Amino acid sequence: EPVPPRRIVLASGGATGLYHQHAARYRERLAREGVTVEIRETQGAGENYALLLDPKSGVDIAFLQGGIARFPEADGLVMLASLYYEPLWIFHRGDAEITKLLQLRGKRITVGLPGSGTRALVVPLLAANDVDANDATLIDAAGDTSIDLLAAGRADAALLVGGAAMPLIQRVLRDPRFRLMSFARADAYERRFPFLSRLTLPAGAIDFARDIPAQPVTLIATRAMLAARENLHPALVALLLEAVHDVHDDQGYFEKAGEFPSTVQVDLPVSVDAARHHRFGRSFLYRELPFWAAAFVERTIILVVPLLVVLVPLMNLLPQFVRWRNRSRVYRWYGELALLERDVAAQRGPPPAARWLAQLDRIEHAVSEVRTPPSFASEAYTLREHVAMVRRAVLDKAGATDTMPPA
Repeated sequence: EPVPPRRIVLASGGATGLYHQHAARYRERLAREGVTVEIRETQGAGENYALLLDPKSGVDIAFLQGGIARFPEADGLVMLASLYYEPLWIFHRGDAEITKLLQLRGKRITVGLPGSGTRALVVPLLAANDVDANDATLIDAAGDTSIDLLAAGRADAALLVGGAAMPLIQRVLRDPRFRLMSFARADAYERRFPFLSRLTLPAGAIDFARDIPAQPVTLIATRAMLAARENLHPALVALLLEAVHDVHDDQGYFEKAGEFPSTVQVDLPVSVDAARHHRFGRSFLYRELPFWAAAFVERTIILVVPLLVVLVPLMNLLPQFVRWRNRSRVYRWYGELALLERDVAAQRGPPPAARWLAQLDRIEHAVSEVRTPPSFASEAYTLREHVAMVRRAVLDKAGATDTMPPA
């Protein structure tokens, strides 16, 4: 693994949105570990997705929402964690009750700006109800602007996607001029679109004293996610998830305590490193050491352990190799001596004693030049004894030939 980078770029969203607020808290948390987080403001989750897809954008991680990713173009992107629910809020004015998206045909609808998460989510949902630019007026407008248009009567419905804690959502929910649509077919959306969930906003959940909302409201919601490219360094994944747990572990209007952050797949595949961290938590090194010290020790272990796997057997083989090497210096002469001994034993005619003795002298001289440790000295002495034995055999055969009567 390469060394973890000391700087990462996080695509957030608008300066007034929840994404940007969360990004600022991540930056503060990672700064304590020596990692600099550069926050890049964007139009929202749609633009964030495009930046992650572009390897030249410089963006390493980004806030996304379920339903944006398209495959196979999203291959190579992973989800680190889902963070909280992001309901689709549809506000409208007037006495007529709206419970289905198809009732928006022929109306003026704000659908967010290009690149925003709102637009990326609602346009396909409207299209599934045969609501498009041919039979409705789709207005490009951000959150505050869309509510202003609705208030001024220049829009019939404002569609927003975001967490319930967004200040804009809280303000509009408390404004008596606007009505919040309750989805009559929320269960069907959950079945048709796996990244959507059916939620219920209980009566009075926003404001007990003012009884807001007056009736339970059924909503559909996607999930906010922290996403990255799949090659993000594992050490940074663990560090980011620690920040995520610090920021998103609270109970919300829809979230149960401990429900988020989660590694349950939304649409992007879950990072292997994130799933491991979610299951086992921080490793011992990262619990006991500062981040950079833990990263260094971890890299050292990764490097040393494979070396030990190779070196330990080699260390066990080393004494055998040394023993073989030292003995081979002596034993290589045994073969030549054995051949000479067989020649002496097999000789029937006049023996070439002079040649044999010269060979024995050469072998004996070569053995005397061999340098071996004291523990192997006996091997050389034994060979010299064998040389002496063969020499005696040569001399005996030469002597016996000299004493034989002539034929």
